[in-house]
Amino acid sequence: MEKWFVSAKKADFKEIGRQFDIDPVIARLIRNRDVTGAKAIQEYLRGTIQDIPGPELLKGMKEATSILKQKIREKKKIRIIGDYDIDGVTATYILIKGLERLGARADTYIPDRITDGYGIHMPLIYKALEDGVDTIVTCDNGIAASKEIGFAKEKGLTVIVTDHHEVPFIEDNGEKTYILPPADAVINTKQPGCPYPNKNLCGAVVAMKLIWALYDDSHIPETEKEEFLELAAIATVGDVMDLQGENRILVKEGLKRLPYTKNKGLQALIRVTGLEGSRISSYHIGFVLGPCINASGRLDTAARSLRLLQCEDAGEAARLAGDLKALNDSRKALTEKGKDAAIQLIENTDLKKDLILVVYLPECHESLAGIIAGRIREKYNRPVFVLTKGEKGVKGSGRSIQQYSMFEELVKCGDLLDQYGGHPMAAGLSLPEENVSLLRKRLNEQCNLKEEDLIPKVIIDVPMPISYISTKLVEQLSLLEPFGKGNTKPLFAQKNVKAINSRVIGKNHNVTKLQLMDEQGYVIEAVYFGNIPEFMDFLSARDKISVTYYPEINRYQGRETLQVIIQNYC
Repeated sequence: MEKWFVSAKKADFKEIGRQFDIDPVIARLIRNRDVTGAKAIQEYLRGTIQDIPGPELLKGMKEATSILKQKIREKKKIRIIGDYDIDGVTATYILIKGLERLGARADTYIPDRITDGYGIHMPLIYKALEDGVDTIVTCDNGIAASKEIGFAKEKGLTVIVTDHHEVPFIEDNGEKTYILPPADAVINTKQPGCPYPNKNLCGAVVAMKLIWALYDDSHIPETEKEEFLELAAIATVGDVMDLQGENRILVKEGLKRLPYTKNKGLQALIRVTGLEGSRISSYHIGFVLGPCINASGRLDTAARSLRLLQCEDAGEAARLAGDLKALNDSRKALTEKGKDAAIQLIENTDLKKDLILVVYLPECHESLAGIIAGRIREKYNRPVFVLTKGEKGVKGSGRSIQQYSMFEELVKCGDLLDQYGGHPMAAGLSLPEENVSLLRKRLNEQCNLKEEDLIPKVIIDVPMPISYISTKLVEQLSLLEPFGKGNTKPLFAQKNVKAINSRVIGKNHNVTKLQLMDEQGYVIEAVYFGNIPEFMDFLSARDKISVTYYPEINRYQGRETLQVIIQNYC
């Protein structure tokens, strides 16, 4: 059962509408996203790259650029150690392309998910020493690798950490002591004392800021800096960063450029996924392009995705893009199988009673744990850890709800874990198999969630009559894009509408098409994509319903009609 709430934040919506030449409904939507004051509203509506902070504000940036400029001058060998997900792959690409442009002797290593695990490990340091590497630059990892980086320093390596994950800490009597790795420079907005205003940059944007700072010092044209915006957008959406302030501007600018990208790999991926000639949105990054880039790191090697981004030959790019799409199709089937197994386990055991779900699927491919955890979280609306049996012990990923900081709760279980890291909303971990049941017990015992925290909340932006919808209003909604975490797609609602002429359509019978009629007789087209049999049964038993919806313009065979997408009903 869901609970519906109306967002009731107040402002002079008519005056804001007049000032910025927008509908008062648009003004209300902006206020609901906590954007207040003329300057912030102006940036939200019309912000550009010129409005984002410079890289020099990042703590550690001055030291990192000074070190790298010297290493480039001295022709020292630099190795970039990335990560196997979308953020890590794009961050690695940005660093290698940028450093090579500056004349560096640089190469890359992205750890293999199965054989290496996450981040910088001892074998990677030994390999760097063996290969004559002088300097290691991490991206999207390293902040929690104090032991490994300490060892690298003992062996004479220079280490620069660029990361965005939470800084590990020890808590004593409510006081947190943060543990930074002993690197030569650390760039991470979450480290204590960093003045950079946006604490929610993804790893690829942190890497891009480092390259931008180096480009500025070398007087490289702005146009070359902007070539990284497409990758910054892909990583920001793909790593589920809040689309607020700077992040939203970066994604908006990147999306503008993506259909016209000069990157042959991205061109091929856009083509193979059927997006050529389309307006690419944050949805397409999150659910079409991004999963293909991620798929190689899950089922094969992330080096394949990096090769795609680096590819200069159109034929080779087409082959690689086709491989990634095929891998993603395979990943989808395996995910569905793992999700079904997890639901069976929860429904048929006492797991269902737990507020924190710890689901152990030994046979599941460990790379799918995070996706399955996300699906289970959606179904049960509670924090979920999905654990799988790896080559060495148990590995897993977690996905959380807003009321539960997954990373902070794992800190309290550190004695049970071999490794862990992440964010409030997502985390990765590894542990001995004998500690699985202990972890489940501890997480649930220390949990402060209440039953009401687990009830899904539907936040309605504006209770708006369907008769108010117009083409102009729908077009103005695009000013609020890109949508995603922290800048959700607006949700409208109306009570007591009659559902008429409902019918099931689609090759797979997965869409209900109908019309909604209000009490004054106004009619609008509507579609619903959820559980179709349940929805049709609901309609057949009632004269009137209440709906939440999103309006859009349906363009079909040269005709344009207003319609609403029904999101929830009661």
